[in-house]
Amino acid sequence: MPDIPSALTFYAVFLFSTVLHEAGHALAALLGGDRTAYHGGQVSLDPRPHIRREPFGMVVLPLLSVLLSGWPMGYASAPYDRRWAFQYPKRAAVMALAGPAGNLLLMVLAAIAIRVGSAAGVFHAPASIRFGSVTAATDGSLWSAVAFVVSVFFSLNLVLFAFNMIPLPPLDGSAAVPLVLSDTATARYQQFLWGQPALVWIGILVAWRVFDMIFQPIFLFFVNLLYPGVHYG
Repeated sequence: MPDIPSALTFYAVFLFSTVLHEAGHALAALLGGDRTAYHGGQVSLDPRPHIRREPFGMVVLPLLSVLLSGWPMGYASAPYDRRWAFQYPKRAAVMALAGPAGNLLLMVLAAIAIRVGSAAGVFHAPASIRFGSVTAATDGSLWSAVAFVVSVFFSLNLVLFAFNMIPLPPLDGSAAVPLVLSDTATARYQQFLWGQPALVWIGILVAWRVFDMIFQPIFLFFVNLLYPGVHYG
């Protein structure tokens, strides 16, 4: 069984990061003219409206998985009006990108914290790198705990960003494709996706299978940016 404090730290970071992700979707939709998620209370960092919408995906599944394996698995969603998305596909695409953008922001903030901590002498490059351990404390149990939390924020948000940007339905990367399509091609693309419900399960299965292959080089690339002159992998 995994270490309980570490597992709960992973869950807490997962919950906050997922709430920010969905709130990003909801805010972008509101600014683009769709008030569906706003009326559901999801333009908020308060986790309660997000949990009410997906209690199993945000509480039950991630808590069970993190306590059994040390790794939180879960899901969440923000509602939107399909008629709005069909009428304003570019706005809907921006809405799709807003969620992963929130995760990218959290990852960058964690990276800045690591760089500042390294400059201050409280963090240093560890001898080896692994998921959830991308920096080490120079001294003290308090700073070790801080290093772990910052590492989890960095690693988990990089996962959420990279996974959701895969251009397969139902992931956000798929919904962002209209940004590079013509209006005619976009309409056909939306009709195809919405007319094939099985694509949701196929997309998830394919993304799950390929993610391990694509994430490791992404992870090493960003970790190596943290420590100039140090090379991992």
